[in-house]
Amino acid sequence: MSDVNQYLDNVETKWKDAFIQLKEVVDQNIPNGFALDMQYGMPSYVIPLAVYPDGYLGKKDTPLPFISIAAQKKHIAVYHMGMYADDELLNWFQTEYPNHMDTKLNMGKSCIRFTNPKKIPYQLIGELVSKMTADDWINIYEGKKKK
Repeated sequence: MSDVNQYLDNVETKWKDAFIQLKEVVDQNIPNGFALDMQYGMPSYVIPLAVYPDGYLGKKDTPLPFISIAAQKKHIAVYHMGMYADDELLNWFQTEYPNHMDTKLNMGKSCIRFTNPKKIPYQLIGELVSKMTADDWINIYEGKKKK
């Protein structure tokens, strides 16, 4: 957790308040079973190895990632592996986004980017975070892994 605090301490001033609020929204809405850790250089919510000892991509030292958040040079990013793996969740988010925002959705396969720290749909992100349990994510990951 000290690495997460160190990350927060180093977030650029422009993004700091928005990033802290985003982290609080994720913390308040993420279902039980996920743990906050540093992974790939950013705060990440993962399935701990104690719960899923196979690890991500068979790496027994790498917890299964689910959501990561990052304050980068030009944007705040939410990486949601569940949306990448579950078309129904992705479609829900893409349909719901315009009901919360007047800006165009800026996203890649699993990455949602917010370029204005004053325009982040925290309520929508909270709902997105709450839609998949740890067991759901493990089952989806296992199903995708077998294909």
